[in-house]
Amino acid sequence: MSLEKNDIVTVKIEDISTSGEGIGKVDGFTLFIKDTVIGDIAEVKIINAKKTYGYGKLMKIITPSNNRVEPRCPVAKACGGCQIQEMSYESQLSYKQNMVQNNLKRIGGLSDFEMCPIIGMEEPYNFRNKAQYPVGLDNAGNLVMGFFAAHSHAIVASEDCCIGAPINAGILAKIKEFMLTYNIKPYNEFEHTGLIRNILIRVGAATGQVMVCVVINGKFLPNSEELVKSLSDVEGIESIMIDINKEKTNVILGKKVKLLWGKPYIEDYIGDVKFQISPLSFFQVNPKQTEELYNKVLEYADLSGEETVWDLYCGIGTISLFLAKKAKKVYGVEIVPEAIDDAKINATINSIDNVEFLVGKAEEVLPAYYEEHKGEYADVIIVDPPRKGCDEALLKTIIVMAPAKVVYISCDSATLARDLKYMCENGYQLIKVQPVDQFGHTVHVESVCLLSKIANVVVQ
Repeated sequence: MSLEKNDIVTVKIEDISTSGEGIGKVDGFTLFIKDTVIGDIAEVKIINAKKTYGYGKLMKIITPSNNRVEPRCPVAKACGGCQIQEMSYESQLSYKQNMVQNNLKRIGGLSDFEMCPIIGMEEPYNFRNKAQYPVGLDNAGNLVMGFFAAHSHAIVASEDCCIGAPINAGILAKIKEFMLTYNIKPYNEFEHTGLIRNILIRVGAATGQVMVCVVINGKFLPNSEELVKSLSDVEGIESIMIDINKEKTNVILGKKVKLLWGKPYIEDYIGDVKFQISPLSFFQVNPKQTEELYNKVLEYADLSGEETVWDLYCGIGTISLFLAKKAKKVYGVEIVPEAIDDAKINATINSIDNVEFLVGKAEEVLPAYYEEHKGEYADVIIVDPPRKGCDEALLKTIIVMAPAKVVYISCDSATLARDLKYMCENGYQLIKVQPVDQFGHTVHVESVCLLSKIANVVVQ
C-alpha cells in the first residue's frame, strides 16, 4: 500500500518513539503520530510521507488504549516538556523498562544479564527541583511565561507546571507583575531585543531553600530593588540573582551572574551529603530518585574502604562525594571548570578530604593520567556521560586499566548499548542493569549498569 500526504487511515499504536510519538503500521508502512499511546486505535491524517514511513496527525481516537489517562496538565499536548503524560504511570514504567532491555538486545547484542525491575517514583508529580521558563509575548501581544512547544520556540503559557515545584507559580506571578508595572520588555529572539529572557527557579528538596535567577539581555535589571522587595518576603527564597546573557543563542544561561539579594547559592542534600548549588551548577532535577540511583551505584561498587575509584563526568561531585565515605580515594573528572570549583567547595563543606578533582575531558584526562602514572590502578570506575555516551578513547583506557568493576550510568539506552557492547567484546561481562525513572511523563530514563572484569582475559 502506498500512502500519500492527506490520506486518512486507521492505525493501531504498537510502540512509542524516542521522541514520544506513537508508532503504528499500515500494510508495512510505519507511521509516527503525536498524542497517541500504546494500544490506541486512531484515525490519522498523513502530513508527511516518505517511501517506507511517514508522520501523521491525530484526528480522533477510535478506541482508546487501556493505558490512556486524562493528562493532569491542561497544556500537555501543546507543551514540549512532557511527551507521554497521557499514558498511565504504570504503563510509562513498563515502556521505559522494555526500551532499555530492547536497546541492549538489539543494539548491543546483550541478553545474558540480570534485568532489574525499574525503580519508579512514589509520586510522579511536583518532583522537579529546577525549572527554566522562557519569557515572551503571545500572538496578541500579551506577556507569557511557560515552556516551548514541541519542536518549536513558540511559548506555551504554563506558570503552574504539574511536575515542577508548587512554589514556582507564585514566583512567576510576582515577576510578571513587576514587568508589567515597570514596562520591562521580554526578550525577542528573532530581533534580539527586549530584556528578560528566562526565569530560572531552583528549589532545595530537602532544605526548602529557593533561588530565583532572572536571565537578561543586558547588563542590569532596572528597578531590581522593587523585584527584590516583592520576592524576598516569599517563604524559602534565599537567593535572588540575575544572569547576563547578551548572546544570540539558544543557550539559556550566560556565564556571568550577579547577586541581587541573599546568598549566591542554595543548599540541598543527596543522602547525608550537602551541596551548594549556584545558578550555573549541574544538579540532578529529581533528588529523591537521584538518591535511589546513587544508592544503586554504591551497591554495585561494593566498596570496603580500601578502593581507588574514578568518577568520570563528575559534575559538581555528587557521585564522587557520595562514594568517598566508603572508598580509600576518589578521583573526579569534569570538563566544566566551574563545576569542579563547586565540587571542591562541596568536598570542603562535607569535610571530605580523600577526593581529588581534575578539570578536562574524561577521554583526555584519564589516558594522560594513566600514561604519566604507569601502573596506576583503579578498583572501580564510574562513568556518567552525556547523552552521546563515552568516547572510544576513554573506553580503551578503562579496558587497559582493567578495574574489577565498571559502573555505567546512562540517560540514553541506545548509546549505552553501543558502549556496553564494546566493553563486553573487550574483557568485561554485563552483570546487572537497573533502570530508574527520574523523569516521569517523558520518554527519558536513567540506567545503572554493573560490569565485571572477566578473569584471565588480557586485552592488548
